[in-house]
Amino acid sequence: MYAVIQTGGKQYRVAPGDTVRVEKLDAETGASVELDKVLMLAKDDDIRVGTPYVDGGRVSATIKAHGRHKKVKIIKFRRRKHHMKRQGHRQWYTELEINEING
Repeated sequence: MYAVIQTGGKQYRVAPGDTVRVEKLDAETGASVELDKVLMLAKDDDIRVGTPYVDGGRVSATIKAHGRHKKVKIIKFRRRKHHMKRQGHRQWYTELEINEING
């Protein structure tokens, strides 16, 4: 069984027991989170697609950790103009462990 969920403006394919890094959620480490924006549910040959969300579809997960991704380096360069600008960015994430899928 698996589901496609939406959180933080992105979509993720999850199954029970998976560990997923999503955009940062405001909750403590070890807390339980219910994700109700389920776009699709699949169990063997039974596939349910929502319009836009599946009615009664929920994914429960536990927050394992918070952290930051590796640095993304941004370079802006103008040739022949003696101009170069460097910048870096590290995005926050929340690591979730998927416990169960209901629906």
